[in-house]
Amino acid sequence: MGLDFESRIFKKEAVYLGKEKEYIVKGGRQLFSKLKQAFMGINQIGVIGWGSQGFAQSQNLRDSLKGTGINVKVGLRKGSASISSAEKAGFSANTNGIGELLQVVAESDLVIILISDAAQVELYPEIIKNIKPGATLGFSHGFLLGYINTEGISFPDNINIIGVCPKGMGLSVRRLYEQGKEIGGAGINTSFAIHRDVTGNAVDYALGWSIAIGAPFSFITTLENEYKSDIFGERGILLGAVYGVVESLFMRYISHGMNSKHAYLSTVESIVGPISRLISKKGLLAVYEFFHGNEKKIFEKAFCATYNPALGLLYEIYDEVDTGNEIRSILMAVKRTELYPMTKIENTKMWQVGNKVREHRMNDNIQLHPFTAGVYLAIITAQIDILKEKGHAYSEIANESVIEAVDSLNPYMHARGLSYMIDNCSITARFGARKWAPRFHYMLEEQVYPQIDYIYKINQELIQYFTDHPIHGVLDTCAKLRPSVDIYVEK
Repeated sequence: MGLDFESRIFKKEAVYLGKEKEYIVKGGRQLFSKLKQAFMGINQIGVIGWGSQGFAQSQNLRDSLKGTGINVKVGLRKGSASISSAEKAGFSANTNGIGELLQVVAESDLVIILISDAAQVELYPEIIKNIKPGATLGFSHGFLLGYINTEGISFPDNINIIGVCPKGMGLSVRRLYEQGKEIGGAGINTSFAIHRDVTGNAVDYALGWSIAIGAPFSFITTLENEYKSDIFGERGILLGAVYGVVESLFMRYISHGMNSKHAYLSTVESIVGPISRLISKKGLLAVYEFFHGNEKKIFEKAFCATYNPALGLLYEIYDEVDTGNEIRSILMAVKRTELYPMTKIENTKMWQVGNKVREHRMNDNIQLHPFTAGVYLAIITAQIDILKEKGHAYSEIANESVIEAVDSLNPYMHARGLSYMIDNCSITARFGARKWAPRFHYMLEEQVYPQIDYIYKINQELIQYFTDHPIHGVLDTCAKLRPSVDIYVEK
C-alpha cells in the first residue's frame, strides 16, 4: 500500500514533517462512536496474550467498544498463570471474556497477536491452521514478518494482515488511556500498516483498533519498516544506548571526583528528568539553547566527540536487524533462557544509589547536565540520521528516536529505575538492551572520552548541522499533535 491510505470512516489529515508530506489520523474519544462502523463485519476481537501489550490493549479495546456489541476476548494457553490477572481486570471465561488460545483464534474475526516474538514464531503454524478465511490477523510488532522473510516463507493469501504498533510500553498504553479519560486523544501514538487487504476493510480495521486503544494520532508505515525501526530503536536510544550511556557516565563522573549521589543525579536523573521534560515540551534544540557560556562549550564538545562513534555503532546495529542476524540472535537467546534465565540488571552500585536517590528526590534540584546532554543528544541525532538514510518516514523516526523515549519509557526509569523500564517491555527489547548497552559503554570509554580529554576541538560545522537539522521542525509539528496530558507514574 505504501505510505498513503484511504478510510471510509476516519478523516486523514496532511502534515508536513520537515519538507515531507505525510498523512495521519487524529484520535480522541469523540471518535469512539464510529468504532462499530469501522469494525463492520467483526463480531469478536481476539487478543492473544496477556503480556506487555496484551493486558493494556485488551482492556482499552473492551472499554472503548462498550455498547457496540463487539466482544473482546482474551486468548491464553490452558492453565496459563495470566488467567487470574485477566480475571482481576474484568475478563471471565463465564462471560465469554477468556478462552483457550487457539479456540479464540478460530472463532474471532480480528485476531490480535500479542504474545512474545519467540512464541509467535513457535505458534505461527497452528495460528494459521486455525484462523478463519477472510479474517484479519493483526500484530503490534512486525517481528514475525522479519522471521518469515529470513525463512523465505509468506503469510497465507486469504486473510488480511495489518499492524497497529503503539510507540510505548504496554504500561504507558493503559496508564495514559486511563489518565486521559477527560482529555480527548490522550494516549500513546501508534503506527499502522496494511500488509494485505483481501476484504477491502483493512484500513478501517487498523484505524479503528488504533483509535480504540487511545492513540492521539496514527501514522502509516509498513510492517517491514516497523520491525526494523522498532528493533533498531530498542537497541539504540530507547533502551540499550541510554542504559550503557548512564552507567558509563556515572563511572566517569566518579573518577573525576563526584560522589556517587551527585553522579547519579548528573546522569540518570538529568536524562529522565529535566532533559526528557524539555525535549517532550519543546524539542531537542531547546536543550542546546538552555546552555550558555562554558556549559554550552561542554555540551558542544560532548556532542561532537560522540556523534561519529555513535553513528558507526548504530550502523552496525541497523545492519544486524536488516540482515535478520538480530532476529536469529533473539530466538537463540530465548532458547538459552531455558537454562540461564534473565537476571535483574539493577544490582550494581549505581542502581542501588538510584534507589536511595528516588526515595528522597527533589525534582527542582536535578541539574540539566551539559556533558550528559551532549552525549545523549548526539546519539539521538545519529539514530535519526541512520533511519532517514534507510528510508524511514519522519513520523516513524520522531516516534522511535525521541517521543517514545521521553514520553513513554524514560518516565518509568525516573519513577522506578532501569530494570522496571526495560523489563516491562517485550522479551525482544529486554535481550536487545542487555546485549548492546555494553557496546555503548565501551564506545564512550574507548573513543569518546580520550578525544575529550586529550585531543578534541569543537567541530562548529557539526554543531551547525545539528542546529539546522530538519528534525527540529518535525518535532515542532508533532508537539502540536500531542495531547495536554503527561504520563505520570506513582512511586
